[in-house]
Amino acid sequence: MNEPLMSTYRRLPVTFARGDGVWLWDTDGKRYLDALAGIAVCGLGHAHPAIREALCEQAGRLIHASNLYRIAEQESLGQMLIELAAMERAFFGNSGAEANEAAIKLARLHAHQRGIKDPAILVTEGSFHGRTLATLSATGNRKVQAGFEPLVHGFVRVPYGDLDAVATAAVHRPNLVAVMVEPIQGEGGIQMPPDDYLPRLRSLCDEYGWLLILDEIQTGMGRTGRLFAHQHAGIVPDVMTLAKGLGNGLPIGACLARGAAAEVFGPGSHGSTFGGNPLVCRVAQTVVETLVGQHLIEHAGEMGLYLRERLHAALGDLDGVVEIRGRGLMLGIELARPCADLVEEALTAGLLINVTAERVIRLLPPLVLERPEADQLVDTLAGLVRRFLAEA
Repeated sequence: MNEPLMSTYRRLPVTFARGDGVWLWDTDGKRYLDALAGIAVCGLGHAHPAIREALCEQAGRLIHASNLYRIAEQESLGQMLIELAAMERAFFGNSGAEANEAAIKLARLHAHQRGIKDPAILVTEGSFHGRTLATLSATGNRKVQAGFEPLVHGFVRVPYGDLDAVATAAVHRPNLVAVMVEPIQGEGGIQMPPDDYLPRLRSLCDEYGWLLILDEIQTGMGRTGRLFAHQHAGIVPDVMTLAKGLGNGLPIGACLARGAAAEVFGPGSHGSTFGGNPLVCRVAQTVVETLVGQHLIEHAGEMGLYLRERLHAALGDLDGVVEIRGRGLMLGIELARPCADLVEEALTAGLLINVTAERVIRLLPPLVLERPEADQLVDTLAGLVRRFLAEA
C-alpha cells in the first residue's frame, strides 16, 4: 500500500499510545520521559485532569458556531490574557504561524493607515516565525526558505542581539515600521540575547515610532519562569503572539496588541473560520488558570535553575560541550559538532529530546517536571552525551 501521508516530516520509529504527566507510552508499552513536551506545547504535561474535564464538558455543550456571532469563551479568554499581559485587544487563530501572520498584517496595515506605502519589518538572523509564506519570509533560516521563492518582500534582516545593527537600519531604512523578534530564539538554538537587548529595542521603537512585536510562541505560557519571557526584562511590547503552550495540545494561536496597534483591525480586515472557537478557548482558559493557580510558572523557574545546575555538574567540564544555556524550562546544550544522532539514541534510552541548529540539544520538558524526573533526565542524557563525545 502506498504511504498515505506527504513526506513533510522525518518521523522517528515510534508511535505513542497514551501519556500521563511527563511520561509517554508507545504502542508496545515502553515508557519514555518526555523532555520535549510536543515542542513546548504540553506545559501541563499529558492527560492533565483539569484539561480533560474542560475538554469533555465543553465538547458536550458547544464546539463551534463561527465568528459571525459573539463567543463567550473567546471573550473570557481574551479578557484574561490582555489583563495578564498588560495589552488591550486579542485576535485568535489556530497556530503560531497564524498568530505571526496576523501580527505582520497588523504592522503593514498600521503603516498604510499612517501613509507609509512600502512598509518594512525588521527581523533577525536565526529566527523562526512559521511556515506560511509571509512567516517563512520573516524567518531567518535560509534552509527552510529554499525552494519557496519568490518570498514575500518587506523584511529587513539583522543579526540577533545586535543593537548597533538595529540603529544602523533605522538610519538607512526610513520605511521601517516594526521590529519582530523572539525574546529567546528557540529553533535558532536557544540563543539568549544580551540583558539590555529588549529594553533598548523598546527604546528604539519608541524613538522611531515602530511597533515592537514579540514572538512569544515558544517562550510564552510560563516556559521561562515568567508567564511571558519579556517580563524578565521589565518591558511591554506593542504586539505579542502566543500559541504552543496556550492550548496544551489543542490548536490555538493569539495575537495581542495595545495602544494604536490594538485599533488597527476592523471588520473584514482579518479573520479565521475556526479561530477562537468555544472548545479551544475554554481549554486555553483552563490552561492559564492552572498555570497560575498551581504556581507552575514559578515552579518552571525553580526547576530550570535546578536542571542547569545539574547539567553543568554533569557536562560542563567536558571538551566538546560549548555552552549550557537557557531560562526556566527552555534549555540548550551546544556541542562542538553536529549531534542529530543523539535524538534516536535518546529515544532508544527512553528519553525524548530534540536537536536544533545542528549542534544544540534542546530541552523543553513539561512545567510539571519534578526533581526525581529531572535527575533521571540529566543522568540519561549525560551518559549519552559523554559516549557521543568519546566517539569523536
